[in-house]
Amino acid sequence: MSRIPATSRRGLLFGTAAVSAGALLTACTSNEPKNQQQDTNNAPVADDKPGKAVTIGYAGPQADHGWLNAINQNAKSRAEKYADVTLEITEGSNDTAAQIGQVQTLINKKVDVLVILPADGKALTQVGLQAMKAGIPVINLDRVFASQQAYRCWIGGDNYGMGLNAGHYIGEQLKDKPDAKVVELAGLDNLELTQQRTKGFDDALKNYPNIRKVARQAADFTVESGQAKTAQLLQAQSQFDALWNHDDDQGVGALRAIEQAGRDDFLMVGGAGAKSAMEAIKAGDSVLKATVLYPPTMAASAIDLARALGQGKGVGGMAEFEIPSSLTLYSAVVTQDNVDQYLPTGFV
Repeated sequence: MSRIPATSRRGLLFGTAAVSAGALLTACTSNEPKNQQQDTNNAPVADDKPGKAVTIGYAGPQADHGWLNAINQNAKSRAEKYADVTLEITEGSNDTAAQIGQVQTLINKKVDVLVILPADGKALTQVGLQAMKAGIPVINLDRVFASQQAYRCWIGGDNYGMGLNAGHYIGEQLKDKPDAKVVELAGLDNLELTQQRTKGFDDALKNYPNIRKVARQAADFTVESGQAKTAQLLQAQSQFDALWNHDDDQGVGALRAIEQAGRDDFLMVGGAGAKSAMEAIKAGDSVLKATVLYPPTMAASAIDLARALGQGKGVGGMAEFEIPSSLTLYSAVVTQDNVDQYLPTGFV
């Protein structure tokens, strides 16, 4: 569950072309006249009209989790939107050796651009470097490579910001309650992303001196672990005011445990943005009041970026000729007030 007219393909890698940030492609359909955009940017602007044919190689994860499945589906459906894009997609894998082999196959096929969500960023750094040296720009999706030389652009979610926004939402709900208590249902503790989410949450709570975190359990992103670990939290803590759960998949189990215990004396905030969580928030008949997004739509934006790179096009509304080297997506808080806006992005 991470961070971007050409003279040659290698030129695309090192900034001689004006290229587009897929996460900002909505800016390309601005009301500004096209000539005004080009006056500002001095670059052709990416849009939905068919252009130069681009073959994108995609190496994604094994779809063994709702969010990971949504990542792959977002990439596929976005590529299908473009008549000028051919997607060469590998079978998703969480095995680093297998994924390295898959990426090398895509390099040998001489695809125009690569989009890679690595099973392990550090382990796949060398194959990212191999692609870049072969003149194939790499969009590094979410789990970051160990070297910036291994990718042209990183695009991913904000794990620290996810915890920060969850903490601030809970803090605002409890700011007037003396001696408020919160508990945390984390993910896998050996993952850096879990540590970042916890740090963001803890940092946010420092702004609310009336709130104490009284317990924390680490689960492992599954329904079963969410149910078991939440049951332990509920048994150990007879009274608290809020629970933050890092992951909506394990949140399904958490809600089961809460219902079985007959508890409704606290509010719950989820994480990632599952459709089931959003539907529960909309219904308003459970303790789940919000979820903090870690948007799988980043994979669709990665395809946008790859297409723009392959076509040497720029982004309307930006002064720079090049896309940034990294794009960190915002972790919006979804509540009953705005859930209808985000429901279409919810993953199953």
